[in-house]
Amino acid sequence: MSAQLSQTTLLAVPLAPLVGCLIAGFFGQRMGRRATHTAAILGVLTAFVLSVLTLKSVIADGARFNATIYEWMVLGGLKMEIGFLVDGLTAMMMCVVTFVSLMVHIYTIGYMEHEDGYQRFFSYISLFTFAMLMLVMSNNMLQLFFGWEAVGLVSYLLIGFYYSKPTAIAANMKAFLVNRVGDFGFILGIGLIVAYGGTLNYTEVFAKGPELAKLTLPGTDWMVVTVACICLFIGAMGKSAQFPLHVWLPDSMEGPTPISALIHAATMVTAGIFMVARMSPLFELSDSALSFILVIGSITALFMGFLGIIQNDIKRVVAYSTLSQLGYMTVALGASAYSVAVFHLMTHAFFKALLFLAAGSVIIGMHHDQDIRNMGGLRKYMPITWITALLGSLALIGTPLFSGFYSKDSIIEALHATHIAGAGFAYFAAMAGVFVTAFYSFRMYFLVFHGKERFHHKPFPGEHDAHAGHDTHHDGHGHAEAHTPHESSWVITTPLLLLAVPSVVIGFVTVGPMLFGDFFKDAIVVDSVRHQAMDELAKEFHGAAAMALHGLTALPFWLALSGVLMAYVFYLVKPEIPAAVQARFGFIYRLLDNKYYLDWFNEHVIAKGARLLGHGLWKGGDVGFIDGIVINGSARMVGGVSAVVRRVQTGYLYWYALVMILGVMGLMTWQLWPYLGVLTGR
Repeated sequence: MSAQLSQTTLLAVPLAPLVGCLIAGFFGQRMGRRATHTAAILGVLTAFVLSVLTLKSVIADGARFNATIYEWMVLGGLKMEIGFLVDGLTAMMMCVVTFVSLMVHIYTIGYMEHEDGYQRFFSYISLFTFAMLMLVMSNNMLQLFFGWEAVGLVSYLLIGFYYSKPTAIAANMKAFLVNRVGDFGFILGIGLIVAYGGTLNYTEVFAKGPELAKLTLPGTDWMVVTVACICLFIGAMGKSAQFPLHVWLPDSMEGPTPISALIHAATMVTAGIFMVARMSPLFELSDSALSFILVIGSITALFMGFLGIIQNDIKRVVAYSTLSQLGYMTVALGASAYSVAVFHLMTHAFFKALLFLAAGSVIIGMHHDQDIRNMGGLRKYMPITWITALLGSLALIGTPLFSGFYSKDSIIEALHATHIAGAGFAYFAAMAGVFVTAFYSFRMYFLVFHGKERFHHKPFPGEHDAHAGHDTHHDGHGHAEAHTPHESSWVITTPLLLLAVPSVVIGFVTVGPMLFGDFFKDAIVVDSVRHQAMDELAKEFHGAAAMALHGLTALPFWLALSGVLMAYVFYLVKPEIPAAVQARFGFIYRLLDNKYYLDWFNEHVIAKGARLLGHGLWKGGDVGFIDGIVINGSARMVGGVSAVVRRVQTGYLYWYALVMILGVMGLMTWQLWPYLGVLTGR
């Protein structure tokens, strides 16, 4: 029998960051900066230590926890409660969330050192950590939805942290609106499950899965479980930035860089991936839903990678990389390889947080210039940032022995083994994405750390943070003044070094137990009869070292190497080639530069259509029908009737007597009329 985890310990995990949030938010201004970040970091550190102990108990002792903590209300037979479900999947997510959050908290001390709103920032990121932990630890859909919306709210606050900056305000509103579209589908999916399953509890819902699989929506031949799963995945499309609901994530780079690492690389955007993996017992019942997931993930993985090729803002290059890698996770879900998707979620969290924080270190060293065309040769000025960024880039492109190799290669092999509709296109997209990822990743790496030092005479104005706190000096032409880059302080470089370690080794250490062991045995369900991808992977796996050696001869490695070499030639050996390609294929460049015109479509078609519809409903519905007919029309009708009746009300007694006599005569005539017809023979 499995050991039980302590309820008190589990409660302390999300509550510790919440306490840090409250201290920083309510008392930060009085306490000062040092005391504020100390309280926030201690809260997250406590959560991380307890999460590690929980993971140790889960692995070593087989400990589990699934119980209600607090019952909020009961409506008929429907229970609404707060509860925790802790197994291998949850324990792993708890450690990832708290570790990355801890690194970001430490990093923030240096990055936000001269910023206004220092205490507010720490309060927000601690609140986000609490919300994300409540999401991953939930054992029911009510708490899942609470965490889901809470991380969205905090994301809105953090993207718009510079609330006086118009681009930041536009970005956080865009993120808010796009996520509402996805969340509408999410709550519809939950509603369908509640309507047909009668419960919000995971365990009870999963037990009723076979019954739900036999039901269809009234008046249709649509399976209830298929519609519910697609609705749930639409929620994941918004939160995990899948095409076409991805448009908010690149603009979210308007927030401070630590937020890009915490929310938009390692945790919040992976909430959708986690949710689908948690709901695997339901998704396994519908191949149609899995096929839909597979196609959406394939489009995101490939076409978002193309956009990374032409970006010049260092943070946006990494942002489009995040979109592409989220697509890889999604195609693994669609291939019914949920454990592979979650494995890539974990490895990606470390090396992508590393790359974002390294980008932030470069931005600080470049005096807040984010244009990679103004950099070059930073390797000798920022050695720690350089080596950690190189390690993160190697992990990202799937270099054998690095963490990203084990997860990405497993995704490609799972796609090769699956027979779900759309798998052929998904396999092509994943393979092509390997080359594209390597090309844009090392394009950025070479332009930033190698080649000519272009920061002395900047060819481009660059993008500068004009918010208070940063000293950005410009000459008369709008170019920033020349300066010498410098390595960042220890509070910046320490998180880089600590994140670099798992970016290199975590895949080698965990690939066996997580993909082919019992780590997810009671958390993820796969119908191995219908979906055999994981069984095929298990047959080919002979250890982490053998997998890496085989990877050196596999096609993905050579595609990645080709991408690196092409980037080297294009941007270090023959830098005139990219300009020539851009001139020759200008229409493709314009398509990519305008992000496939999806923003234009959203602004000029959807938004304008919504405005026209709203204007029509206002003028026709509100003003015309409600005000004009229902309210004013009824008032006019009452006034007209009153005008007629008023003429009858003269106030003279003889007039009332005459009316009464005429009325009585009329009634008598009406009552006696049938008898008069009989008497007259008619």
